Formats: sequence, C-alpha cells, structure tokens
Amino acid sequence: MDSLDLAIVRHLQRDGRKPYTEIAQDLGVSEGTVRNRVARLVEERVLHIVGMVDPYQLGMDAPALIGVTLQPEDWDPAIETIANFEEVSYLVLVSGEFDLLVEVMCRDRDHLAEFLNAKLRRVPGVMATRTFTILRTYKMAYGAPPMLEFPERSQA
Repeated sequence: MDSLDLAIVRHLQRDGRKPYTEIAQDLGVSEGTVRNRVARLVEERVLHIVGMVDPYQLGMDAPALIGVTLQPEDWDPAIETIANFEEVSYLVLVSGEFDLLVEVMCRDRDHLAEFLNAKLRRVPGVMATRTFTILRTYKMAYGAPPMLEFPERSQA
C-alpha cells in the first residue's frame, strides 16, 4: 500500500459510501484511479466495505459475548466450525482466561440458549464457555480503530 491507497482508505473509513468522485477531487487524482485502487484493495482483502447495523433494530434482542476455552489439540477445527455458525458476528483469538471471544446475535434468550446448548457446546474441542449477555450498546464505531490518520491535504 502506498500513500494514495492509505488516503483512499482513510476517506472510506469515515464514510464507506463516499462517492469516488469526491475522494478523487480531494486527493487530486482521477475518479478512475480511485475506483481501480479500491477494487484492488477489496480484491486483495485489505479493505472490506460493509454496512453496520444495530442488532436491536433488527429484532436481535439477545446479543452476547462468549468466552470459550478450547482443548489445544482441537483449535483449528473448532475455530473453523464456530466461525461458520450464522449467529457468530465476531470471533477472535485472545490471551488471558479464554482462548476465544465470540460475539453472537440471537433473536431472544431462547435462541441464545439453543445456540449455546445445541451448537457451541457440542463443537469438538470446546471445554468451557462463559456467556456475557449484552444489555445495552453505548457505542458502535464505524470508524473503529485502526483509523488511519494522516495530515489533511493542504488546499493550495
């Protein structure tokens, strides 16, 4: 990635729907250059442009974070299985008390209980789980770190 790629990404982090023409004008390049750069960054999986939603607005009244402890020899197959569950929106390997943190979006407590008992706890290699029900979301950051910060381009 060069400085132009980084500048384009910075614009899209603030507004993923910002018109390429506006980005191009701000950066002093053609709209085609921006379009081609974005296409390449997406193809190389450097950049993902997505829409973020509030799960409560979609009727998901039981989002939760789940700490998972795994048996060391079963990590890869267990992680792959968990990643493929439709309820899982976020899955990370962590240090500390748990091996994984899993964010899930469930319609209600019954759905959450079903997910835990019929899916997650039945994955080979899952030794233990601890569930934290999300009661209220105070911040969902679409410009979440790492935000690329560069000096604003001076208008000469």
